[in-house]
Amino acid sequence: MRRRRILSYLLVIWMIFLLAFPLTSAFASSKVYHIPIHNEVERGLHAFLERAFKEAEENYAEAIILDIHTPGGFVNAAGDIAMLMDATDIRTIAYINKDAHSAGAFLALHADEIYMVPNGTIGAAAVIDSAGNAADLKAHSAWVAQMEAAAESKNRIPKYARAMADASVDLPEFRAEKGKLLTLSASEAKKVGYSNGTVSNFQDLLEETQLKGSDIVPVEPTFAEKLARFITNPIIVPILLSIASLGLVVELYSPGFGVPGIMGLSALGLFFFGHMVAGLAGYETLLLFIVGLALVIAEFFVPGGIVGILGGVLILLSLILAGANMMQMIIAIFIALVVAIIGMVILMKFFGKKLHVLNKLVLMDATTTEEGYVSNVNRTELLGKVGTTITPLRPAGTMLFGNERIDVVSEGGYVDAEKHVEVIKVEGSRIVVRQTEKEMEE
Repeated sequence: MRRRRILSYLLVIWMIFLLAFPLTSAFASSKVYHIPIHNEVERGLHAFLERAFKEAEENYAEAIILDIHTPGGFVNAAGDIAMLMDATDIRTIAYINKDAHSAGAFLALHADEIYMVPNGTIGAAAVIDSAGNAADLKAHSAWVAQMEAAAESKNRIPKYARAMADASVDLPEFRAEKGKLLTLSASEAKKVGYSNGTVSNFQDLLEETQLKGSDIVPVEPTFAEKLARFITNPIIVPILLSIASLGLVVELYSPGFGVPGIMGLSALGLFFFGHMVAGLAGYETLLLFIVGLALVIAEFFVPGGIVGILGGVLILLSLILAGANMMQMIIAIFIALVVAIIGMVILMKFFGKKLHVLNKLVLMDATTTEEGYVSNVNRTELLGKVGTTITPLRPAGTMLFGNERIDVVSEGGYVDAEKHVEVIKVEGSRIVVRQTEKEMEE
């Protein structure tokens, strides 16, 4: 009986082991993170990749495959992404799924391995400024050095990386004689060691890299990250700030608070939202903006102008600090201010708008003659009347009209007393008379 009980226990333990074994195998299956790098390389992309890399590390991924198809992008963003790639211990594979140009080529060179589709290309990595012109010598030199360092860090021949960024390198065998940048096809990249192989599709890539059968984890940007990438684009930023400035300017010329004000504040809200999601701005920049806005509003109630100026400075500072590049933000703010000024001129000159917001700050009422106000009695009824001078007019003096004494001024020179004078002009309190032979009216 005892032996049978022991056998039963052993059988149960054995069954538990059999059941547990496949589960253990399943949990032990490797994870491969498939992350896209498409469109422009910018700071919004960096925020997305930072999240993706962190998730891959937390889940002990075996490899990260970067699906690259990009025309390039911004050097500062590419540099930060390259630091993410260099910092991880996970195997990184650049899958050039068509083109890796400019900043895309730079990122591919930071990967442990590079694979390309048959019609893929890598190169054309000259650094240009925001206006599309070649960068200055300082920026060019730094970028060329970074390209070479990226190649050397993964044991690739650096001269080809240099030729991708420096048109002075002469490589006629690859259509890159002096004056032209190097762009390698898939076969050429493999020939010079810039590609580990050419694959037809993603499944071939997994087989080639011994990752077939792994658990593929596709990582896509969230809606907020997509929106942030759009908002933080250097082309979109000045447009967004221009909408904000124009909306707020129109609101200043409108009674109450309506659609233009909502439009302006919404544009500013989108600006800060996108830059905060992208990791460019923190809560401190948003707080700085709110404080500045509060000071500008307070200026409407506190005379002097200093509070308003300080608020404006804080708002401009918060916008500059929130941007990815200080010079780009200064240019964007300048464009927005120009748009605001043009809007003000159009509203005043062509639409005759008045600054309604000043109605509460400045006394707008005027005691004009058109409104029925006069500074003194205007004796226009005296025009053409004849009176007698009581005193000589030298040229000022006094005349008598009926029983009323009136201060007058002669038109010409001296007029003696007891002479008849006619009222010829009335200018407010100034009554001008001329000596006449007419008889005084009773």
